[in-house]
Amino acid sequence: MAKTSIYLNFMGNTEEAFNFYKNIFKTEFVAPFMYMKDMQGMPPLPEKEKNAVLHVELPILGDTIIMGTDMLESMGHQLKEGNNVTINLEPDTIEETDRLFSELSEGGSEIAPMRQEPWGYWGCAKDRFGIRWMFNFTNSNQ
Repeated sequence: MAKTSIYLNFMGNTEEAFNFYKNIFKTEFVAPFMYMKDMQGMPPLPEKEKNAVLHVELPILGDTIIMGTDMLESMGHQLKEGNNVTINLEPDTIEETDRLFSELSEGGSEIAPMRQEPWGYWGCAKDRFGIRWMFNFTNSNQ
């Protein structure tokens, strides 16, 4: 079933922020925190970034889920207004994923073209209005 979530980027304090949100919304994490050191295929990271959050998910209201990650200075990431929030779309089909990516990125700037990643088919684009969209299709979407 298709779903939409909101992806939040932080500069090293994702875990603190999500524990704060967990207390406010009185919900539980979908799964335990995933850390950069646990991701296969990651390039070598400075010691201080190995325990950075790779991914976390927390239900808030209704069917809305917020997800988060720490940006990495060693990879040139800089947190600024405009890249701290991304709307994540998980369509029902790979064709719909490609269509949404193509149409939303038209006239905008492509950040990461659609490609296979360890978790599924993924891409990210900024539309012509400066809104960031992430696209994820996994077999569990079907």
